[in-house]
Amino acid sequence: MVSKNTICLWYDGNALDAATFYVETFPDSAVVAVHRAPGDYPAGKQGDVLTVEFTVMGIPCLGLNGGPAFKHNEAFSFQVATDDQAETDRLWNAIVGNGGQESECGWCKDKWGLSWQITPRALTAAITDPDPAAAKRAFEAMMGMEKIDIAAIEAARRG
Repeated sequence: MVSKNTICLWYDGNALDAATFYVETFPDSAVVAVHRAPGDYPAGKQGDVLTVEFTVMGIPCLGLNGGPAFKHNEAFSFQVATDDQAETDRLWNAIVGNGGQESECGWCKDKWGLSWQITPRALTAAITDPDPAAAKRAFEAMMGMEKIDIAAIEAARRG
């Protein structure tokens, strides 16, 4: 059954490669279907992969091989809540180590330009602490990080 709401992500001929990487990296992910173009189109030929239906952590997505006209940017990102430093490190390192790019405050980009926020639950708890001073210390610590260091966030939270 097709989902009523699906995220459509534009790729330049490599939607299947991206979907395969996401499936190998994130739990509860799968390539559901690969559809080939029934005829020539501006970004490809008949028989080329046109779209890939996949899920990322249960979220339905459609990868469209639409060509080079549009690029991903930080206006859209997947936010992944992690449970510990090992999971944070594994996901961050998988994305960055596969041709991706580090950014700030837990953000990184995959090699296709899609932005990911690898966000430990401990960070969210720290920056929403009911003690405004503790939340501010944790927030300020996060602002100086690329990949989130949970121990450093918790130390800042404690003061």
